[in-house]
Amino acid sequence: MAANSNPTVRRRHLGAELRRLRLASGLKSTEVAERLMVSQPKISHLENGRRTITPRDVRDLCALYEVTDQQVIDALMQMAKESGQPGWWHAYGDIPQSMYVALETDAACLHTYEPMVIPALLQTPAYAYAVIGETIPQLTTEEAGTRLKVRLRRQHRIYAPARPLRLWVVLDESALRRVVGSPDVMREQLEHLNALGTEPHITVQVLPYTAGAHPGLSGQFSILRFADSSTAAPVVYLERFTSDLYLEKPSDVRHFSVLHDHLQAQALSPGSSRDFITDATKTYIDTASCP
Repeated sequence: MAANSNPTVRRRHLGAELRRLRLASGLKSTEVAERLMVSQPKISHLENGRRTITPRDVRDLCALYEVTDQQVIDALMQMAKESGQPGWWHAYGDIPQSMYVALETDAACLHTYEPMVIPALLQTPAYAYAVIGETIPQLTTEEAGTRLKVRLRRQHRIYAPARPLRLWVVLDESALRRVVGSPDVMREQLEHLNALGTEPHITVQVLPYTAGAHPGLSGQFSILRFADSSTAAPVVYLERFTSDLYLEKPSDVRHFSVLHDHLQAQALSPGSSRDFITDATKTYIDTASCP
């Protein structure tokens, strides 16, 4: 999918441009909210791309910011129209984490730490189906099938010939030892993981138990970066049980970037990680062959 067909990314680009115009006008977001008789959070959501921006919003904001260049106004209005178009994931209905899927679709680089499971982009179909079915109680067969289709569709990003996602994964040893599905499912998954780890744009490092305490003990996190950093700032994604968190403050991004750097330093090298995964795979071969 091209960047300009991703509605969430278009909203983020448009929001960044509206923020630039507001700052150029010398107005604070609270002042904008007061003059337009809307809430301050609405202005923040518009500028962060977390809320649909209508052409009417663009018209009102441009008038307030005293934007007189009709070409600029027309371009912003067009972006507002395009931002309302559906992305590929909308074809699957109201799926969870749709915001994250949209960001992941357009990201150029993804750094992630996973303490419990193999990351979704590197999962085999059998492993993914087992994770979905075993971690979400009372999920119907149809719902599980839809989530599996979305997860496998997301994986197109790491195979895209024109611009594959640059993926750097630090994986806790727990993800290799936890039996998801069955020993056969785990064997296939770890073999798949090692094969993907040889791709030039994918780096997989294992953080063994012997590393002891480390900065990732607080839980999973991902850092998404985009090709056009001038209009799409990096985002830190924290997956949680009830509501996911998206952090965009530069200080937050720096904090989690430092955490990932430390995890990389404490983890095994990519080559040693492949050997470690190979040894873990053998335990599932032995388990599967037992009567």
